[in-house]
Amino acid sequence: MARFNYRMQNILNIKEKTEGQIKMEFAAAQSELNKQLDILDEYIYRRANYLKEAEDLRNEDTLRLQDILDNQYATAQMDVMIASQAKVVKKHEAEVEKVRVRLARAIQERKMQETLRDRAYAEFVEEQKQEEAKENDQRTSFTYGQKRQENG
Repeated sequence: MARFNYRMQNILNIKEKTEGQIKMEFAAAQSELNKQLDILDEYIYRRANYLKEAEDLRNEDTLRLQDILDNQYATAQMDVMIASQAKVVKKHEAEVEKVRVRLARAIQERKMQETLRDRAYAEFVEEQKQEEAKENDQRTSFTYGQKRQENG
């Protein structure tokens, strides 16, 4: 039984190690997603500034056509960059979700292995108690039998 518990503990150690590795993967994937979200936020902020600049250019006393055209081009470019970056963010969100599912599964497997190990240990302890009780009964019976022969 002790050998069985040793094997169960080894399996649990492997499950814990796997879980730790997946946690690191998850942290890296989440970090990359956050980085990509920051880039998207920056693009959105820059686009908002271009729109504000466009408003300011239209409200000036003298219209500067080239500046307005440049601003429109920059705003259109930001729209393209935002759309592209949104796709990158979606890809990273999917990756984070994929790793999150793997992590949840690894945690579940580790907990299940802990439960199995704990049950096996409880059974081992119970078997030891029963074995000890049996030995005590045998000793008591032997001692009682010895005293009976001496007195008999």
